[in-house]
Amino acid sequence: MPRAIADNGRVELRLRPEDKATLTRAAAIKRLDLTGYILGAALPKAESDIAEAERLKLTERDSLRVLDLLENPPAAPERLVRAAKAGSRLP
Repeated sequence: MPRAIADNGRVELRLRPEDKATLTRAAAIKRLDLTGYILGAALPKAESDIAEAERLKLTERDSLRVLDLLENPPAAPERLVRAAKAGSRLP
């Protein structure tokens, strides 16, 4: 079970010794410390994953439907019109 991230910004990572050695060697080759090396690889991936999750993906058919509704919106239901008029009289 993952541990909660402490307020101090530290994250614990458990690695097999051979995996840590590989990361440490790669970081040294790039002249980075281990934190910089891991963050350099992980942050762009995290940002990409977040952007992908937040992006709405529509099929071509759905895209055309949205454009059609924007250009030709349906009439508002009478109940909505009444509610909007009543709300405009509120202080």
